[in-house]
Amino acid sequence: MQDKPDLGTVAPLPRSRRQPPTVRLRRLAAELRRLREEAGLSQTEVTEKTDVNLATLHRIETAKAKPQLRTLNALLDAYGVTGDRRADLVALQKEAKQRGWLHGFEVDLPDPYSAYIGLEAEACEAINYESLFIPGLLQTEDYARAVMRGVRPTITDDEVETRIAARMQRQALLKGDTPLRLWAILDQAALSRTVGDDTVMRDQLAYLIRQAKLPHVTIQVIPFSAGAHPGMPGSFIVLKFGADDPDTIHIDSMAGGLFLEKEADIRRYNDICQHLRAIALSPADTAALIASMREGR
Repeated sequence: MQDKPDLGTVAPLPRSRRQPPTVRLRRLAAELRRLREEAGLSQTEVTEKTDVNLATLHRIETAKAKPQLRTLNALLDAYGVTGDRRADLVALQKEAKQRGWLHGFEVDLPDPYSAYIGLEAEACEAINYESLFIPGLLQTEDYARAVMRGVRPTITDDEVETRIAARMQRQALLKGDTPLRLWAILDQAALSRTVGDDTVMRDQLAYLIRQAKLPHVTIQVIPFSAGAHPGMPGSFIVLKFGADDPDTIHIDSMAGGLFLEKEADIRRYNDICQHLRAIALSPADTAALIASMREGR
């Protein structure tokens, strides 16, 4: 009688220093963890159902190891995952070592398992530069609604409300005992452009002033007087995960979300962040500017 195959294995890693997890591997790990929780199973219960050993399961769920295909299939069977969702996860497993990723958002909503939302939830800090919009984590509901209708004129009411709900849920990251540390750098153009109407903008500017008082939120504005600067080519977000994991750069575009993971790109965007912080107004002067712009409306 043959022994039962051991599913407590992972794809072999180089014997040299462990490569940091890619965006795809992080997403795969986060989704497998969520699927287990959705199924109401503990890690111990999963090991009993699948023969994936506990240490391996922990490494898979923390993106420290890529699961072999048979291990992944065993986990998906245990969680009852079928159809397109299963196919997407298998594709992630096959591509888990690839760095850089253009993730399209042609679907109705970047759902709770979309790449960026999942990564943002795992991050401990985000540096968000915006040239034309108020950062999503700092938007009021009315401002967000006006942005969505303006950017996508053909969007339906149901799509707007679904997206609004997702954005408001993301903002919970700024609450709780261990909130996300957010450093938002805005071009003054983002504050000057009327989105919605003057009432929407007054409320939005007042909300920015309140959020800037939180100890884990820093807001700086680059004034028009600063002239040309490195942020003018476009907005971006640097997600930081702690000392043991590298940053990930996210750039939004009409084609979808582009993730950059190469060391050179990470170093370049962090250098840009330092430059933008240096030329921006101080947080105190930023608050004063926002208050004056609100009074002028």
